[in-house]
Amino acid sequence: MDDKITSLDKFRVPLGNQEIELQEVVFAAGGMPMLRLRIREHRRFTIFDIDPVTAARWAETMGTWARRQLDAANDEAGHCCDEP
Repeated sequence: MDDKITSLDKFRVPLGNQEIELQEVVFAAGGMPMLRLRIREHRRFTIFDIDPVTAARWAETMGTWARRQLDAANDEAGHCCDEP
């Protein structure tokens, strides 16, 4: 039996043009499913296999940071030069 790899998402980063793919990996040898993060930059690949606890922490930190950045951008866009 082979490892089972399921693509969850694949996209390009707007700045830098890296290709990112998130995959679920279920190993034929058993154990917990892992989240595989594949980053392709030209011919170079960086691959992380991440357990669910690490993935949850990483997602929470990234989500918090992204919301803070988006909120700041929205505040700036809605702030008029006549307002204090």
